[in-house]
Amino acid sequence: MAMGPIGVFDSGFGGLSVLQKLTEILPEYDFCYLGDNARAPYGTRSFSTVYKYTKEAVLWLFSKKCHLVVIACNTASAKALRSIQQNDLPLVAPEKRVLGVIRPLTEIAGYISRNGHVGLLATSGTVRSSSYSIEIQKFSPGIHLTQEACPIWVPLVEYMEVDNSGVEYFVQQHLKKLFSKDPEIDTLILGCTHYPFLLPVIKRNVPDNVQIVSQGSIVADSLKNYLSRHPEIEQNCTKNGKREFYTTESPEVFDSPASFFFGSEVRAQQVVIS
Repeated sequence: MAMGPIGVFDSGFGGLSVLQKLTEILPEYDFCYLGDNARAPYGTRSFSTVYKYTKEAVLWLFSKKCHLVVIACNTASAKALRSIQQNDLPLVAPEKRVLGVIRPLTEIAGYISRNGHVGLLATSGTVRSSSYSIEIQKFSPGIHLTQEACPIWVPLVEYMEVDNSGVEYFVQQHLKKLFSKDPEIDTLILGCTHYPFLLPVIKRNVPDNVQIVSQGSIVADSLKNYLSRHPEIEQNCTKNGKREFYTTESPEVFDSPASFFFGSEVRAQQVVIS
């Protein structure tokens, strides 16, 4: 069986912030990133549509010899991951694995919060799925989770408006709503890979005692641990420090914002995955 890179998939740009942490913690591994920018955003789409798109992306990454795929998108992890793991993998690729970005954070939520009151900021699709609530209850049944959907935050980041004065207003509004639901929140989860780019604004608008948790480093640490526990998968991952980037949008549109999200130059190739 041919070895290959670790696949990383997102509906657009946000997963590049996760990829950046993955390459930082696992620099020797090869990574293949796919952004479905032509069909983004996924946050407002139905469960069936997100599942269809995500499955197509995963199968495409399998065709690139990826034995392990990380879905670096909260909406796709929430709406499609379980179906792919339980229904599709046993039929099409039982020897391969697909992981998401929700479980690594929910596994440790109970250890992070001091008083058991956790707030979640995420897309509408992720909030509607209740995936964070379900997963947190598995590991820490005593946690009180309060959710707030922030649909405007993704386009603000994708249009690189994070320093715009208007951003403060939209961030303030959603944080006020969240803390009005539960003023005791002491831990804030950024449940979207775009939101860390708003971190300076978020920090200015939450109490000093509130700790803010984003996914990149936690997902990267979790993947490193996963590879150490699953040598049958790890041995099929190539290690040349190579990074490949693909998008369903044109590279002319993709490369500049992607470089912003990844933190260094990105040159992508356009592909069709439908």
